[in-house]
Amino acid sequence: MKIADIEFGRYPVFLAPMEDVTDAAFRLMCKGFGADMVYTEFVSSDALIRDVNRSVQKLNIYDEERPVAIQIYGNEVEPMVEAAKRVEQARPDILDINFGCPVKKVARKGAGAGMLQNIPKLLQITKAVVDAVKIPVTVKTRLGWDDNSKVIVELAEALQDCGIAALTVHGRTRAQMYTGEADWTLIGKIKENPRMRIPIIGNGDITTPERAKECFDRYGVDAVMIGRASFGRPWIFREVKHYLEHGEHVEPFTFKETMDILRHQVLDSIERLDERRGILHIRRHLAATPLLKGLTDFRPMRIAMLRAEKLDELFAILDKIEETYGQP
Repeated sequence: MKIADIEFGRYPVFLAPMEDVTDAAFRLMCKGFGADMVYTEFVSSDALIRDVNRSVQKLNIYDEERPVAIQIYGNEVEPMVEAAKRVEQARPDILDINFGCPVKKVARKGAGAGMLQNIPKLLQITKAVVDAVKIPVTVKTRLGWDDNSKVIVELAEALQDCGIAALTVHGRTRAQMYTGEADWTLIGKIKENPRMRIPIIGNGDITTPERAKECFDRYGVDAVMIGRASFGRPWIFREVKHYLEHGEHVEPFTFKETMDILRHQVLDSIERLDERRGILHIRRHLAATPLLKGLTDFRPMRIAMLRAEKLDELFAILDKIEETYGQP
């Protein structure tokens, strides 16, 4: 599979863009476990052109994580075009436009998935961004605003006509947010459309190697994208890639090995930010990791872990978890 001139081979698996999750440290870790392409956190076009420091910092990418995409969002043509030009100067492999974020503070302003309520403007922004830069432009969006407006099959054609190089579709509407199950049937219908020439990337509820394989085989997608299932489990890319390429499960990491990976994530987060902010940031990963779910009498230890604000305090808890629940 290719996006523009970027060759990915068979069965590409991408790391989804996620706010407060896909910072450089996490992207590099997922890349090390086999992610074929990684995406930055989304960047507000308005904030970027105002030189808001936190948004500008999101443009920092590293050669070790290539191919890497920078994602932007906004609801007006001129700021999106100016932001796209700024992104191009950061030299990502791909510029991605976010028309899929469902959170209220974004969608209510008409950005992210909010653009699904104004398709003409969505297409106007897309065409203007494509024309403004020389790097490949892709789009990530959803099935539609709600169950009564699942427009994605027709929208996919229109976006292709705007000149995008690939399209990622999350199999939910904006109204669903992240509830219920992702519906891949319309993603499959996009692939069945003989007019579609660009790669289609499927996203939503890829949590196991078997599900990833099913989505390739049943819906014909060119790539799959993993989001929330990577929280506290960056090694999911290793599991999925091995299964797709060999048809069998890779030998799992030991409990100690996975605990060491989580410790490494903590240290990376602290190095990127500082001790307090780094630990606050990494809590989402520690709280979500399947490694610790279902452990007997684990609740008090989990609460202590999520309250820790010092590295030695947090590592003492992780050491205690390993000592208590690790295999002899």
